[in-house]
Amino acid sequence: MTDTTTELEAAAFRRLLQHLNGHRPDVQNIDLMILAGFCRNCLADWYREAAAGRGIALDKDAARERIYGMPFAEWKARHQREATPAQLAAFEAAQRAQPPAG
Repeated sequence: MTDTTTELEAAAFRRLLQHLNGHRPDVQNIDLMILAGFCRNCLADWYREAAAGRGIALDKDAARERIYGMPFAEWKARHQREATPAQLAAFEAAQRAQPPAG
């Protein structure tokens, strides 16, 4: 992989985080899981796994803070709503149809 490719991918990743957290914090993780099979928490897990692959120790909370742009508890208090029965049913159906990407 070239440095340019890595830079472009990193820029796209930063833009994704900016979009999810800055422009669409109303989009709930459960909705992302239902529709796309991944959510912000999955991104944090993938980020942590990438760090581990390079020998960098990063705990779950630090990875989530990087993805959410603030401590997870703060983001959750500001933006996360209780899942509705319809969301939970859709999530269960999605899980049966295809396992999550995380």
